[in-house]
Amino acid sequence: MEPINEALELLKRQAQLENGLRQAGGIRITEERELYALRERLQRYPQAVSAILQTARNLNRTVDALEARDVRGLG
Repeated sequence: MEPINEALELLKRQAQLENGLRQAGGIRITEERELYALRERLQRYPQAVSAILQTARNLNRTVDALEARDVRGLG
């Protein structure tokens, strides 16, 4: 899988997990562990993550509203 595609999918999943953990209902160990593992995987793609976050800022959108073509279109 291409780094931008994989990093974008990981960032979208990270947003889902973080939103879920903010909800009331107690601690979810499984989701928290997945979040830590996911953040570790994201460290493999520093340039892709940077490009995705910059694109989100430039387009004034959240990461989970982006598509890979958005990131490539501004590059």
